[in-house]
Amino acid sequence: MAYHNELGKIGEQLASDYLSRNGYEILERNFYYDKAEIDIIAQKNPNTIIVVEVKTRNSDYFGDPQDFINSSKIKLLVKAANEYVISRDLNVEVQFDIISIIKNKSIEKIEHFENAFYHF
Repeated sequence: MAYHNELGKIGEQLASDYLSRNGYEILERNFYYDKAEIDIIAQKNPNTIIVVEVKTRNSDYFGDPQDFINSSKIKLLVKAANEYVISRDLNVEVQFDIISIIKNKSIEKIEHFENAFYHF
């Protein structure tokens, strides 16, 4: 497995652990629909599910990890979230969060951006 793939898996585990420590229930990880993947689907209250996009980098030299989420990625996340809600016949609000992680030998920084963007 390529290093960036390993780093991504490490980041998703760190994000999942972070959410669990902060009162979120992890409902699903790596939910795929069509060409989209939702890294984590979580819930903190019964009326809302949280779709979490995890971005992990080993430095912020080229920019903050969260800056690498573009409009195409958002559209794919919305499409996959819609499928998740419909296929499970859920009556919930959907919140889109980003967890940004910088992880290397000397740094482990996690930032959680709640309501990072809105679906359209």
